[in-house]
Amino acid sequence: MENKNKVYGIEACPDYAKENVQNAMRRLLEKTDALDFVRPGMRVAIKTNLVSASAPEKAIVTHPTVLTVLTEILQEKGARVVIGDSPGGLFTPGILEKNYRMSGLMEAKEAGAELNLDVSVQEVSHPEGKVMHSFTCTSWLLQADAVIDCCKLKTHGMMGMSANVKNMFGVIPGTMKPEYHFRFPNHEDFADMLVDINTCIKPRLYITDAVIGMEGNGPTSGTPRKIGALLASKDPYGLDVLCAHLIGLHPADVPTIAAAQKRGLCTFSIEDLSILGEPDKFVVSDYEHVTKLKSLEFSSVVPRFALPAVRKILKARPKVKKDECVGCGKCRDICPAKAIRMEKKKPVIDTSLCIRCFCCQEFCPKGAMKVHRSLITRILVKG
Repeated sequence: MENKNKVYGIEACPDYAKENVQNAMRRLLEKTDALDFVRPGMRVAIKTNLVSASAPEKAIVTHPTVLTVLTEILQEKGARVVIGDSPGGLFTPGILEKNYRMSGLMEAKEAGAELNLDVSVQEVSHPEGKVMHSFTCTSWLLQADAVIDCCKLKTHGMMGMSANVKNMFGVIPGTMKPEYHFRFPNHEDFADMLVDINTCIKPRLYITDAVIGMEGNGPTSGTPRKIGALLASKDPYGLDVLCAHLIGLHPADVPTIAAAQKRGLCTFSIEDLSILGEPDKFVVSDYEHVTKLKSLEFSSVVPRFALPAVRKILKARPKVKKDECVGCGKCRDICPAKAIRMEKKKPVIDTSLCIRCFCCQEFCPKGAMKVHRSLITRILVKG
């Protein structure tokens, strides 16, 4: 395994009071020697999770105090810091400024960080990729001397968990994200695409904001849930294994971890990881997940010829909760497969076209689009 000799740090951080974040972040980075690559004058890009414009207390975005403290520590080492992301939807300076303001990032700007407004893009070649040999990338990341991925730990409708590997999907310009969902419609290919992005961009450090995570209908309409930790490593795959452990997910149930494990990039067992800290202190045993993937495969008990039909019956799919829907039409507009139409100001999903990417669930501003499982699936999961 490539992560055999790498370290994974976890540090207690009870809340987002700046003093607590400072103490936790400094201890975390010092004991993992995570910033040994930083040199004076270096331009460091922090790729945050800014999936939508939302207040920090909703636990949708990386908390601004985490980014502010990281900025200050990097500046102490002489680095110049730029923070950014490409949220879903239009990728314009105006949209970015709105996201930065609503997500509290003026705090990081006041500390000296530049908030990226460069919306240019570049084609990147990645011949070593498994499923994606080239892709369109936001230019601001490519212009940096080093990239740090700073994510928020959340549940996710399509990937089960959104953490370090998944966060790098933000290198794809917002308006192009539906295209990539359409190109890679199933969990396995989409996960391989995300791993390809990470192996190409190669962030020098990954930091996880797990002080307050998100459970339930994540990644944008779930419920904040305290975990109380910050995590860091130079290896995203093992760090995601550790994140999954904290929220009670088996690594094999997270497609990005499963994809990395198949390539020999990580292990499924945290016992194989060199962890600095005490992860079991932060495990949330009743963390609410979006769905369980691996447990519904039944490949060992169902005849091979019947597996496609069984999987089709048991697959989760998006379903609108009409009493919560305001008829904005964003689900229709974001759907890469054009599987949603509006009737009487309510979305109707054509299941024959739906590719189960859950973009509609991820970007519904009211959380009215849910991850729905059949009755038999819910019974089997409970059992």
